[in-house]
Amino acid sequence: MSTIKEITTEDEWRSHVAALPSSTLLIISFHAPWAAPCAQMATVLKTLATEYPANGETSWVSINAEELSDISETYDVTAVPYLVLQRNDQVLEAVSGSSAVKVRTAIETHSKKSNGTSAKTNGVPASTTGAEAVEKPAADEVETETDPVKAKEELFKRLGELVKAAPVMLFMKGTPSAPQCGFSRQLVALLRERSVKYGFFNILADDEVRQGLKEFADWPTYPQLWMDGELVGGLDIIKEELENDPDFLQAHSVAKEGIAAA
Repeated sequence: MSTIKEITTEDEWRSHVAALPSSTLLIISFHAPWAAPCAQMATVLKTLATEYPANGETSWVSINAEELSDISETYDVTAVPYLVLQRNDQVLEAVSGSSAVKVRTAIETHSKKSNGTSAKTNGVPASTTGAEAVEKPAADEVETETDPVKAKEELFKRLGELVKAAPVMLFMKGTPSAPQCGFSRQLVALLRERSVKYGFFNILADDEVRQGLKEFADWPTYPQLWMDGELVGGLDIIKEELENDPDFLQAHSVAKEGIAAA
């Protein structure tokens, strides 16, 4: 059975990719330690990997999207968990989010193209084994799509979890390394100057979150900064808070530990 290799350096990444046969399906899982859905996805992938033989047909790696940001930017990773399927240096498909069903389907589809058969565990088709139970009820998914009330409830539940994904969460246009608006750029700079450790979400990559968070927060503009699951506000509010209290963000600073900010 296959196992998942944690890539910790860019050199290790380059060496791993260079050593793969051109026919190998490379499954790349981008994650962040502060994002709760990544833990669920790690369990899903670990289960799925056991269904594939360690014969070189597939290769499974896990990458911290924040620690190895150059690799993340190469694959346009704007939110985690994020899965990339690649063969012979060509991206075949990317799956954003924590849907076990979508991840399994993508992996099965592209592994079939490689070997002509689906993965099996002890003679049982992969589609009927373990990991699918994480997100099985397809009927519920269909209902969510067709029922506006239920869809909104599910979205707000997701947003409620998302704003608490890290003690400090920044919803911005773009990423910290490539902001897509001046206000987002200024707020990133402000957080970095104070060595604040924070999670971020690129609202340009998910229009459902972009539109839904406006209503959820009752705040119509971006960027938005959330602390401990509560909305603080945009750039002007943060500047005002800091003018009134220079230590406003001190509780979330990692400068004293000598750790670089996000």
